[in-house]
Amino acid sequence: MSLIFGILSWLGLPFFGAIIAIVCGHVARGEIRRAPPGAIQGDGLALAGLVLGYLHLVLFVLAAFALLTFFGGFAWLAAHLH
Repeated sequence: MSLIFGILSWLGLPFFGAIIAIVCGHVARGEIRRAPPGAIQGDGLALAGLVLGYLHLVLFVLAAFALLTFFGGFAWLAAHLH
């Protein structure tokens, strides 16, 4: 599930897909670690979903910061030019 939502976060479910991928990835990896060795497979898939989710979330936050800084700077400049 983590990998699926990690991919969906890039293709059509932006912010929420990343959050779901991160949560599912951590839950899956914890479940895999608690199980007897070799009983549950999929640690790599969960890790890939975590990477995609975290990467998308970081880029989303950086883009939001850049937009707010850029447009916020314009708003401040427009307010102080009068």
